[in-house]
Amino acid sequence: MESALGLIAEKGIQGLTIKNLSKKIGISEPAIYRHFDSKSSILLTILNNFKQMASMMSQMVLTFDGTAFEKIEFIFSKIIQLFIESPSYVSVIFSEEIFKNDIELKNKIIEVFDQNEQTIESIMRSGQEKGDVRSDIGSKNLALIVMGSLRFLVKQWDIKGKKHNLKLEGDQMLKSLKLIISNN
Repeated sequence: MESALGLIAEKGIQGLTIKNLSKKIGISEPAIYRHFDSKSSILLTILNNFKQMASMMSQMVLTFDGTAFEKIEFIFSKIIQLFIESPSYVSVIFSEEIFKNDIELKNKIIEVFDQNEQTIESIMRSGQEKGDVRSDIGSKNLALIVMGSLRFLVKQWDIKGKKHNLKLEGDQMLKSLKLIISNN
């Protein structure tokens, strides 16, 4: 998986081929086919790994006894840290073109997005019940604002060649999100 992610980082999602992967690892193409039957199965494994990480983070944050904003801040910072450390995840998670024609990949990314949306929405709903989060906007819409902000920030960083400080911009975005979601 590391080699596949590294290949994506070097050559983009289109550069992930069984041939290129076998060269990178230094094994034959048939050896890779013993583990993965296609590029899609490799991508599916990457998405499953990402989903598992998101599930663990979701469990951690939902049991954490903090304010809604502290929970959002935790999630936001961990995801940004993951993308900084493994930028090729951005190419996989946010590459809509690879999901359009592969129903299995499309369904897996929908699972990942739905899981993340449910986690954020739950945090927002809990924050509204405690009075921390504004209640004049629905928890689902607040979750979409948070997720959309993160997605745009990361995608912009990726498209512009990762030249600006994603952590710093993430911290600035969090300050703005706090103003948007807080009940002050």
